[in-house]
Amino acid sequence: LISLGAQNCHFHEGYGAFTGAVSATMLKRLGAEYIILGHSENRLEGDTNQIIKSKIQSALNQKLNIIFCVGESLREKKLGKTYSVIRNQINATIKKNVLKKIIIAYEPVWSIGSGKIPQADELKKIFKFIRNEIRKKLKVGNLPAIIYGGSVSGKNIKIFSLIPEIDGFLIGGASQSSKKFIDIIKNYYK
Repeated sequence: LISLGAQNCHFHEGYGAFTGAVSATMLKRLGAEYIILGHSENRLEGDTNQIIKSKIQSALNQKLNIIFCVGESLREKKLGKTYSVIRNQINATIKKNVLKKIIIAYEPVWSIGSGKIPQADELKKIFKFIRNEIRKKLKVGNLPAIIYGGSVSGKNIKIFSLIPEIDGFLIGGASQSSKKFIDIIKNYYK
């Protein structure tokens, strides 16, 4: 099964004087089923938690499935703020009614495209933390899938495959090469 998705949308749902902006309505009319929101690159360009929250609501109104990215920068990691950053990103942007249509992607900003990845024990703790945070704050039984993104490659996918807390992957740069992407799939199942 192949689905069409988009990497971002404008926070305003409809049409208007938003030159160059693509709305969730436009994406839905093109056949998109998924959208990535909260990615670190968009946050660096000025997406605040409030803007991301508006984008999530706009995408939900168009019945798009959301891949919501959370993660800390290298500076935040070194300062021991990983958990507080993730907690803030979750609490400021998602509500209980969102959880049916959302996938959470943990993407440590310092890992994206760097080839560096968190240690397996560290990932287990972070994924458990995200699940507990959602369960505690939003008081829900059914939790969304939580996936990992950040320098996923054919060489390190086996490490990730051994971590049961990870429900799937958001493949970045490696998805631009069919060989690299196929290597990830092959090595995951070895």
